[in-house]
Amino acid sequence: MPILHILAHNIRSAQNVGSLLRTCDSLGVAKLWLTGYTPLPDHPRVAKTALGAEKSVAWEKGEIIQTISKLKTQGFRIIGLELDERARELAGYEPPEKAALLLGNEVEGLAPSLRDLCDDLICMTQHGSKESMNVSVAAGIAAYWLLKA
Repeated sequence: MPILHILAHNIRSAQNVGSLLRTCDSLGVAKLWLTGYTPLPDHPRVAKTALGAEKSVAWEKGEIIQTISKLKTQGFRIIGLELDERARELAGYEPPEKAALLLGNEVEGLAPSLRDLCDDLICMTQHGSKESMNVSVAAGIAAYWLLKA
């Protein structure tokens, strides 16, 4: 079974972090990394949305560059979830055995410097009038796909 970590970088919304924790719990994500100014599980709104998942999911506060480097050293492929001309469609992407899904800020996405550190970039076809989905929803879809192998 594949191993998946999620890196949540500069997520603004505590509710999105709580939702990510619930998604990690539900799908069996091995670890959630909280980097940048992403709210931590002790934030009241994170805990309210997580509904206890903050206690069942392994999580760690980290610095993004060091965390990416550490995970690469451990054999993880860093996969950025971003609308980018280099991104491959999620539906055609073959998940590696050890993956770390990198999520960016709800408004700005992943900075170009972080995209450059990714081994792969993936995206999902959008059909509506908006350019993107809510970060926790997009992460849930991508994590499900990466773990389905």
